[in-house]
Amino acid sequence: MANLTADSVVASAPIKSPADKFFNFFRYNMNEIVKIFPAGFTGVELLEGEEGTVGCVKRWNYILGGIPLTATVKIVAIDEGARSITFAVLEGDLLLLYKSFQTTLTVSEGLAEWTFVFEKATLLTPPPELYIPLAITLSTLVDAFLLLN
Repeated sequence: MANLTADSVVASAPIKSPADKFFNFFRYNMNEIVKIFPAGFTGVELLEGEEGTVGCVKRWNYILGGIPLTATVKIVAIDEGARSITFAVLEGDLLLLYKSFQTTLTVSEGLAEWTFVFEKATLLTPPPELYIPLAITLSTLVDAFLLLN
């Protein structure tokens, strides 16, 4: 049996809104994503925990490559100083292809960086390249929303 280890891909998007405002949006107001980016995210439900805290679990309905998918996601780490939030996928379509899947958003002045860390279920599993344009589009739309609000 081949030894499959965790790998990662990174998506970066320039932002014009203040880094703290962008970070706090993703910490406290992520439910707004379904209004800001309805072509990509069609629903969200809080399952447990409190908004903006480690342990918060949500079920997301989203569209990727024209296919409707779901993911149950938990906030597993928040670092206010580094302006980073780490999300782990607990259930959903992603776990059909990956044994584990985590995303960390790190925000600095002028840049939002999404790091996807995953462990492939098989050697034939492709890297999650489709999540790069999704993350960039999401970042761009949230940035525009924050500049207007």
